[in-house]
Amino acid sequence: MKAQPKASHFVDGAYVEDKAGAPIEVVYPATGEVIAVVHEATPAVVEAALASAKRAQVDWAAMKPVERSRILRRAADIIRARGDELARLETLDTGKPIQETLVADWPSGADSLEWFAGLAPTVTGETIPLGRDFVYTIREPLGVCVGIGAWNYPSQIACWKAAPALSLGNAMVFKPSEVTPLGALKLAEIFVEAGVPAGLFNVVQGRGAVGASLVTDARVAKVSLTGSVPTGRRVYAAAADGVRHVTMELGGKSPLIVFDDASVEDAVGAAMLGNFYSAGQVCSNGTRVFVQKGIKERFLARLAERTAGISLGDPLDEATQMGPLVSAAQMDKVLGYIATAKAEGARLVCGGGRAALNTGFYVQPTVFADVTDGMTIAREEVFGPVMAVLDFETEEEAVARANDTEFGLAAGVFTADLTRAHRVIARLEAGTCWINAYNLTPVEGPFGGSKMSGVGRENGRAAVEHYTQVKSVYVGMGPVDAPY
Repeated sequence: MKAQPKASHFVDGAYVEDKAGAPIEVVYPATGEVIAVVHEATPAVVEAALASAKRAQVDWAAMKPVERSRILRRAADIIRARGDELARLETLDTGKPIQETLVADWPSGADSLEWFAGLAPTVTGETIPLGRDFVYTIREPLGVCVGIGAWNYPSQIACWKAAPALSLGNAMVFKPSEVTPLGALKLAEIFVEAGVPAGLFNVVQGRGAVGASLVTDARVAKVSLTGSVPTGRRVYAAAADGVRHVTMELGGKSPLIVFDDASVEDAVGAAMLGNFYSAGQVCSNGTRVFVQKGIKERFLARLAERTAGISLGDPLDEATQMGPLVSAAQMDKVLGYIATAKAEGARLVCGGGRAALNTGFYVQPTVFADVTDGMTIAREEVFGPVMAVLDFETEEEAVARANDTEFGLAAGVFTADLTRAHRVIARLEAGTCWINAYNLTPVEGPFGGSKMSGVGRENGRAAVEHYTQVKSVYVGMGPVDAPY
């Protein structure tokens, strides 16, 4: 098998196998072939991971922040030095084109490790004068954190969770998605090579039951999940029982509003990035594209022209611009949404079916116009290359309709009027927004959603709040004044 790892899990600084766990086949989405088999973590493996994380975290937290930072910076350097090899593994694991994985997946992970390595030594408390006495605060790590990853950006997500957690003195047990289990193992291996102590970052494979056993363990102080809303509900409830810290980045049905003074070429490009990149399997995608009526037909015509030029094919070919969906089940789900859109009266502009390739889980990049707010593809997260174009007349109408959703992950605005851009963004109910751009997520800026799209933030200085807690210390500088 072309991507078989040394073992299924990485625990206490080494690969670990326990074939008593149920097998999980790793399928290459471009061909449907099984390229690796891993096994679910047994209770013994989960226990070893949590115990080693608990032990390793104590000494790691006692290190100087700058010493931790040097180690994480070395890990970032190793990732960059092995960029081609890691990109190929990511492509095999996810089916994403290598032209994407070379620049967007592991590189973003390296950026995150580097940035938090630089930030950690600057995280300090404060001194609060009270006249004679004073209070000072200390930012302390939480302890053992659990990371639960998603299948669309498996290695990036592993890094995005590990970087703030480890840099600030925590340990992490990470469970990748069972659909894409390979990249996190490489990250654990790289950490040890860089000098991260054994046990500080562990990877255990499994489905929902393994995740539940991690989330409910008394040794776990914090849970960070990237996943769907239904999964988020379950994890949130389980974590709440133990009063654990939680951050969750969940689904979205994000609006991209294009006003009639916008650059059509730029807006079309952003809409394509926000619907077709990674075959549409991006949580922040702007899948409801609201186009002002004055430019609607011009927008659709140019969108159809550019979409026709997208190259589908072998993800390992650097000329390929769009690959398959991650699994047969995901392909069938997306094709079901396309069929529903047709039945509900949406106008098909282009695409609309399975791509005519010999193998793999490919769906044509698809655009529907004349979509109304009540249609299924305007309400539910498709997570595939399916764009819904809706038209509007006024700014007030666009804002009201954009906010009419349970989700609140992302939003975008295209207009030449920057006053209007800022005004509209301020009214949109979304945690991550863009003006005249879309789906750019530098690690320097916080990322996350509102409403049903999650709680907390990843990346940026905001992440410090979610991986540390404040200890407040009152210092008495004189005699104790007691009334008895």
